[in-house]
Amino acid sequence: MRPDLRRMQQWAERRLPALTRYRRAEPLPVELHRRRIYIVPTRFGLGFTVLLMVMLVGALNYSNNAALLLTCLLGAACAASMLVAFRTLDGLELQRIHSGHAVAGQPIEIRFDFAAPSARFALRLDMGESSTSFAVDLAHDSASVTLPLPTVSRGWQALPRVRVWTTWPLGLFRAWSWLHPEQSVLVWPQPEAAGPPPEARADDDQRRRLHQGEDPATLRDYRRGDPIRHVAWKASARHRDLLVKDFEAPASRQDWQLDWHQLGQLEHEHRIARLARWLDEAAAHGRHHSLELPGETIERGSGPVHYMRCMDALAKLP
Repeated sequence: MRPDLRRMQQWAERRLPALTRYRRAEPLPVELHRRRIYIVPTRFGLGFTVLLMVMLVGALNYSNNAALLLTCLLGAACAASMLVAFRTLDGLELQRIHSGHAVAGQPIEIRFDFAAPSARFALRLDMGESSTSFAVDLAHDSASVTLPLPTVSRGWQALPRVRVWTTWPLGLFRAWSWLHPEQSVLVWPQPEAAGPPPEARADDDQRRRLHQGEDPATLRDYRRGDPIRHVAWKASARHRDLLVKDFEAPASRQDWQLDWHQLGQLEHEHRIARLARWLDEAAAHGRHHSLELPGETIERGSGPVHYMRCMDALAKLP
C-alpha cells in the first residue's frame, strides 16, 4: 500500500472507528466468522464482470442460446468463486503467537499458529511491509507462519494488526479480515559497541594466587633445572622416570559481578547498554556472572537460559 493511502487509512481508523470497523486488541484465540470477513472483486474480477455483461447483451441481442448458456455458466462460476473465497477464511482460527529474541533496531521473528477444521489453501498473511503465504493441510489441521517485525527501542512492544486474505480459487474476489491480537513482545536493549571490561572484585586475584602457590596441580617428568624439593619421591619409586610436582595450575576463570550501581557516572540508557555488552561478552566466553539491578538480583550462573533471564531483566527496566 502506498504511504499516502496508508496514512489516510490510519487517520480514518482513528477518527471513524465505527465506520472503518477498526477492531481493538483482543485476546487469543481469535476465530474468523461471517461478521468479520469482507469481500470485494479484484481488478481481474471487475474485467471479467464487464466481459460477462458484454456477452450477455450480445447473446440476448442476437438470440444466441449457446452464448447465453455460456454466459450463465461463467456467471455461476463467478458466484461460486466468491463463496469459496469466503469459506476459505470462515472458521480459520489464530490460536497462539510466539516471539523470538532480538535487540532494539533488529527485526524480531513472530510466529503465528493457525488452525482450521478443514484444509485451506492460498492464504496470505500481511504484517506491515512483510507478507507471506501459507496453507492449512489435511494432515495437521494447523499451520505456523513466521514474519519479521521491525523494532525501534527496548522494552515491551505491542503487536500491530495483521491481515489474512485470499483470492482463492479464481482470483475474481479478494476476501480478507483483520486480526489485532492483544499481545506484546519484549525487545532486548542494544549493547554498546565498545567500552571497558567489568571491574574485578578485590579478592579474586588474591584467591587465585593462593591457589597456584600451595597445591600441586599434577605430576610431570623431571626437567633440567627443576628444584629437588619438588621431586615426588614416592611416585617416582613406582615409575621408571623421575617425577616432579607441577604447581602451575591453569588459572581459573574469574566470575563477573555485574552491578548496576557501579555505573553511577553513566546515563540511564548508557548503563543498560554497557551491562548488555558485558552480558554478551560473558556469554561468548562462557563466564559465570551475576547481575545486580535496582530492585532485582540475579544470582551467579551461565548458559543460554541465564543469559536470556538477564537480558529480559534489562529490557524491563523503566
